[in-house]
Amino acid sequence: MLSRRTALSFLLALSLAPATAGAQDRTASAVAFGGASLNSFSTSAPTIDFGVNVAKELTPNIQVVGEFGRIGDMLPSLSASLLSSFTPYDVRVSAFYGEGGVRLLAAPDSGVNPYVEATAGIARLTPHVSGFGSSTDAIAALGLGLFDSTDPILGVGGGVLLRGGPVVADVGYRYKHVAGADSFASLLSVGQTMRTHQVRFGIGVRF
Repeated sequence: MLSRRTALSFLLALSLAPATAGAQDRTASAVAFGGASLNSFSTSAPTIDFGVNVAKELTPNIQVVGEFGRIGDMLPSLSASLLSSFTPYDVRVSAFYGEGGVRLLAAPDSGVNPYVEATAGIARLTPHVSGFGSSTDAIAALGLGLFDSTDPILGVGGGVLLRGGPVVADVGYRYKHVAGADSFASLLSVGQTMRTHQVRFGIGVRF
């Protein structure tokens, strides 16, 4: 309870802090984020997503963004449920990805700044199967490494930037899906598009 109150107090203070002071000198930002894919809750071992997002203003209302991160599971919930119904094992497909895109800002001079963005990039997909036992799981991981693949990934999302001085917090949502996958990882999706619905929180600096 105390940590939750502390976090809420920090976000409130940040949003009320002056956002315009030195704004002309702070047109870029770097934010480290952590989050959770809703897909991962369909497995017995939920994973944490993480990454870094960088942004640079083109105009007060438009930013170019770049992002690098890891998604713990790209299998849609329906696919994961079907696999778990027919096997006693946990099956998932993780992704390391890099993306670039555009972000539109609604209130660039405010400490509370809603935004939307769209991105595109490349993802390295890695299938995982666990539940055999520690030794067999390690052997399975080595074997499945032969089926890694690289595919296009597209994303859209939105959220709120809370800015005060050089500090920025990002509370948001992202939808990402793999486009045109033709690999072993896509077979595990049982005909469904590999995608993720992700909620995230990030903290970083403007410079």
